[in-house]
Amino acid sequence: MPTGKVYLVGAGPGDPKLITVRGLEALQRSEVVVYDRLAGPQLLNRIPDHVERIYVGKRPDRHTMKQEEINRLLVDLALQGKTVCRLKGGDPTVFGRVGEEAGLLRQHGIDYEIVPGITSAIAVPAYAGIPVTHRELASSFSVVTGHESPDKLDRSIQWDKVTNATGTLLFLMGVAKIGYISEQLIRYGRPPETSVALVRWGTRAEQATLVGTLADIEAKVKEANFQPPAVIVVGDVVKQREELQWIERKPLFGRRVLVTRARSQASELADRIDELGGEPYEFPVIETRLPERPEAVQAIREALACAEAYDLVVLTSVNGVEYFFRWLERTGTDIRRFHKAEFAAVGPKTAEALRARGITPCPLPEKFHAESLLDSLGGRVKAGQKALLPRGDLARELLPKELGALGVEAVSVDVYETVPTGRKDEFLLELLREGGIHAVTFTSSSTVTNLIEALKGMGEEAPAELLAGAKLVCIGPITAKTAEKYGLSVAACSEASTIDGLVQTLIDSL
Repeated sequence: MPTGKVYLVGAGPGDPKLITVRGLEALQRSEVVVYDRLAGPQLLNRIPDHVERIYVGKRPDRHTMKQEEINRLLVDLALQGKTVCRLKGGDPTVFGRVGEEAGLLRQHGIDYEIVPGITSAIAVPAYAGIPVTHRELASSFSVVTGHESPDKLDRSIQWDKVTNATGTLLFLMGVAKIGYISEQLIRYGRPPETSVALVRWGTRAEQATLVGTLADIEAKVKEANFQPPAVIVVGDVVKQREELQWIERKPLFGRRVLVTRARSQASELADRIDELGGEPYEFPVIETRLPERPEAVQAIREALACAEAYDLVVLTSVNGVEYFFRWLERTGTDIRRFHKAEFAAVGPKTAEALRARGITPCPLPEKFHAESLLDSLGGRVKAGQKALLPRGDLARELLPKELGALGVEAVSVDVYETVPTGRKDEFLLELLREGGIHAVTFTSSSTVTNLIEALKGMGEEAPAELLAGAKLVCIGPITAKTAEKYGLSVAACSEASTIDGLVQTLIDSL
């Protein structure tokens, strides 16, 4: 059996977007991912579900796996011919023990690659508005481990040389030893009034910053019960925070938002949340696909076969547009055969999707749902006309029913179907139980139904109670009514059934 390969990858400080392009490539091409506590969980959602995931990180209460065991695990997996990604928080070469892992791989003749990551020593202070260097304040910096007992610190750190060696001192994993660190720095020449900042969980929703001086920082840490992990910054650069704070000024800073819509559509909403300083947690509970049922396929083919007969084609979603054109291609139906028909769209995104394909829809309704569409059509439809409604299998029957009442022959076909993803995410359950999800967004009734079912599938008997600690924000009243049927308390509902409307409602409710 040929030997596999191991990628030793730095995941960055926590924000999944801060992984390098090379690191993401290695993650996505691997068959096994070996990861620890500091690797952001959302990175794992960017790899295929069939990839094996092995957690080897350390928890505050216990060590899941010793370093020697991790080293051996990487060797064993590679000898089985597997491509392995060892995903580490920050940069693997900065207190990441990558030398031990790479050394054993080399001894066994296993091919490996070290993929650098953005170290938390630099990135975490930057997210708190603290540059580690400044032309007028500090032209150099040192990175020191603080995760040792005082006697070990004294053996590994030459305090008399380190204290004033560089303008900025950065201590990783030293919260528990902050008093001793401050004491030593003062003893060897740093003024007691030297500025200090502790930044916890930098780049994540839990990011918090505590500022003081060498003289009082220990007392402040105890008073605030400031817990690790955190980066400690010592030096005049800390004063820059007053002017350079940036992410903390964004409206969704400190908020983790659960995004439940289909994976293919989640990116737009997730990107908006990210731009506004929030942390999107993507958990797509639905996915769309072409229907495979013979009767559904036959119905579509029959509906498209008489394209010339339609006076109106109504699209109620971007998915409807996408799958309608996929069926045109699949059946070899020329769009010009619909020359007699006027196209109508529900919502600006649906209209935009049509315009992108060279079709200008009739004027939009003021509100983006079927009822308003009927009102906006007004005198455009007449008895005896024929309308095609390409839509999803979960679409409401209101539109065809009301068109029928007007004497219009409405032909509804399911050009796509919505199915649950069946995904499981234990880390999401942990976040919900601990209050780590601050808001949940629902973009359709199906996302509500399938999130409830997904939570039940993960063993939660009372999903409504689990979600009670988060603000639930719905896109439009119909989705809100579905949520309420499941016993969910809706915090806010956007008046406009658009992503822009949902995002603004989210900001207002948090």
